[in-house]
Amino acid sequence: MNWPVVPLGEVAETALGKMLDKGKSRGNEHVPYLRNINVQWGRIDTHDLLTMELAEDERERFGVRSGDLLVCEGGDVGRCAIWQGRSAYLAYQKALHRIRPSAVLDARFLRYLLEHQAKSGALAKLSTGSTIAHLPQQKLRRIPVPLPPLAEQHRIVEILEDHLSRLDAGQKELTAAPRRIEAMKSAILRELIPDPVAYPEHWTELTVGDAGTIELGRQRHPDWHAGPNMRPYLRVANVFEDRIDIADVMEMHWPADTFDRFKLSPGEVLLNEGQSPEFLGRPAMYRGVPTDVAFTNSLIRFKASNEVDPEFALLVFRRHMRAGRFKRESRITTNLAHLSARRLKEIEFPLPPLDEQRQIVATARDRLDAADRLKSGVVTALAQELRLRKAVLAAAFSGTLTKSPNELRHTEELVPA
Repeated sequence: MNWPVVPLGEVAETALGKMLDKGKSRGNEHVPYLRNINVQWGRIDTHDLLTMELAEDERERFGVRSGDLLVCEGGDVGRCAIWQGRSAYLAYQKALHRIRPSAVLDARFLRYLLEHQAKSGALAKLSTGSTIAHLPQQKLRRIPVPLPPLAEQHRIVEILEDHLSRLDAGQKELTAAPRRIEAMKSAILRELIPDPVAYPEHWTELTVGDAGTIELGRQRHPDWHAGPNMRPYLRVANVFEDRIDIADVMEMHWPADTFDRFKLSPGEVLLNEGQSPEFLGRPAMYRGVPTDVAFTNSLIRFKASNEVDPEFALLVFRRHMRAGRFKRESRITTNLAHLSARRLKEIEFPLPPLDEQRQIVATARDRLDAADRLKSGVVTALAQELRLRKAVLAAAFSGTLTKSPNELRHTEELVPA
């Protein structure tokens, strides 16, 4: 389309918000204000407003009114939403730009244009800062704005919002899906390994200490950060539920004979000794990778007895973690919970016959793997939704977006995967 393109500063008034004054109070009234975190894509959250001191003669300069477009200056550069107004006064801080479009520019058209430019990478090219990106006022004013007639802007926004509302509805469902899948996995584990009161009569109720041996890993010490016998070890950052992450395996010096004591063997289960309460005792089985590796005292090792299938033990521990059983036995300091080896030994451990343990493991693996495949599909669908959103925005500002419901099937070709 042959739309004229003009710098934003020519068709809108822009301003940065109030810089917070951390000095001594000047005795002025405190007023609520918007921060970067309050402005999300397409919405402004006022549930957590802070206040700042503001002089009477600064109110007009740093106030917002209905129809203003608030734009994040740093972080997620360009993230923006239109303020719909309220009766009480509201200011905004320096982390935000306030844009007041002129009569030739629809604020909604500009809001979607900025989202398009942010998601396409155009705003990143205008930003400064090596760690946290920032969009200075002078560069904001230089943003190129395609300027179709106002009626055409209204038509584009109407079509765009119709398409995006469909995508938003799908995204809402997809975003909720991972939580539902995790709840389903917990239900699978509860069904296969019930509460103690519901154990089948032929099961034996043991404790974890009866079912195997428990041992804390080797304590770390600054003197062992270097030495002649550097060997790898696993720590809490490596152990996730049913998965050991080997991307960041560290090493330390092991004096003679100490490494063999803490060296892991395939089939041993590691549990996090210290973690946020929700994930305390998060377990994973060591399956031989990486080779020749030990563990530290942020982890607890469980070696199953001959009557216990290690894979079944892993299921029991996953079930306990998800049910909050480890949390009930923990000692909590600040936001970190700790599970002592002594307390772990006393936790109940169900013991079906060995053949039944293996049957439960096979059933659980089939059902949990299916849940993981479903979750992976959700991740793929969310990525697809993001690509479609980018494509729809690109089509809108190239003048090719139509009202057709089939538009979403074709616009993804406009952006790379």
